[in-house]
Amino acid sequence: MRIGIVNNSPLATEALRRALTLVPEHQLAWTARNGVEAVERCGTDRPDLLLMDLIMPYLDGVEATRRIMAHTPCAILVVTADVETSAPRVFAAMGQGALDAVDSPLLGSGDLLAGAQPLLAKINAISKLVGEGTHARRAGSPVASHRLVVIGASAGGPAALAAILGGLPRNFSAAIVIIQHVDARFAPGLADWLRQHCALSVRIAGEGDRPVSGEVLIAGRDDHLVFKSKDQLGYTDKPVEHAYRPSVDVFMHSAARYWAGPVVGVLLTGMGSDGAKGLKALRNAGHHTIAQDRETSAVYGMPKAAAAIAAAVDILPLDQIAPRLIELFVSVRSSREPAT
Repeated sequence: MRIGIVNNSPLATEALRRALTLVPEHQLAWTARNGVEAVERCGTDRPDLLLMDLIMPYLDGVEATRRIMAHTPCAILVVTADVETSAPRVFAAMGQGALDAVDSPLLGSGDLLAGAQPLLAKINAISKLVGEGTHARRAGSPVASHRLVVIGASAGGPAALAAILGGLPRNFSAAIVIIQHVDARFAPGLADWLRQHCALSVRIAGEGDRPVSGEVLIAGRDDHLVFKSKDQLGYTDKPVEHAYRPSVDVFMHSAARYWAGPVVGVLLTGMGSDGAKGLKALRNAGHHTIAQDRETSAVYGMPKAAAAIAAAVDILPLDQIAPRLIELFVSVRSSREPAT
C-alpha cells in the first residue's frame, strides 16, 4: 500500500515511517505536517491509506478527514498518542469517514516491531478492505423481543448511528443490534457516546445476552458477534478470513438463520463490502432491508455493494431511516400481532 502520514510531530512521523519499513509491501507516499497540507497532497497524489493525527495547527484531523472524504476519498486510519483519552475527537473523525483508530508507536520504547504491531495489524486489515475494490466512498435478561433491527456500519458509522438512534423513541418496539467496525478497546466509548445521542438504553453485548425491545446492543469484542441459538447472542472466532472482526456479514447471516420474528436489516456507510451478502441473506429470508444512499454516506462502499446485488428493499437517505423503522414496526404490530 502507498501510505501518507499526516502529523505535525517530527518524532511521531519518524516512528510511523520506521514502522512502515517493517513491511516491504508498504510504501511511504508522502508526509504532511497539518490538515491543510494533507488535503492539498491528496488532491495531487491520493494514497491508498492516510495515517491521520487529530490535533494539528491550521486544520485538525477531523476537518481534514471531512474535506478529504468529500473530494478525494481514501482509507483513513486515525493515529494518535492515546485513542482512549481522545475518544470524542476520534468519534468525530470516524463520523466524517475515518475507518478506525490506533495508538501511535513510540521511538525508544524497546522492540520497534513489537511496539508497531497494533498499528501494522490495523493497516493489514484495512489493506484487505481496500483490496475489495471499493475506494468510493445475558442469560436471565428480560423476555427477548420478537422484533429485531440489525445495523451494520464502518467508516462514517458513529455519526450515522447517532442520527438513526436519535430519531427513535424511548418506547421503540424492537430490539437493536449494531455491528460497527471498531476496536474492542474502543467499543465501550462508542456505547457511551451513542447513549448521549438517543433516548434508548445502549450497552455492549455480552455472552448469552438476549435482544430486548428498546435496548441497543453493540458488538464489543475482536471476535464475531452471532446468534448461538434462536434468541441468545455470543462471540466466536470463526470464520477467520474476514478482514474486520466483528463482521456485519457474519452477524446478519446468523440472524437470518436463527431469529424467528421479523427483522429489519440496515447497512450504513463504510468502506469495503462487509454486510452486503448478509443483507441479501436477510432479504432472501423474507425480511425487510435498507441501505443508506450514496449522497448521505460518508463512504459509499458497503451500501453500494448491497445495492449492486439487490440486497436492499429500500435505499434511503440517512434522515429517512429512523422514520422508516418506526413505520415498519408499527405495520408489523398491527398486521401480525393483533391485540388480544
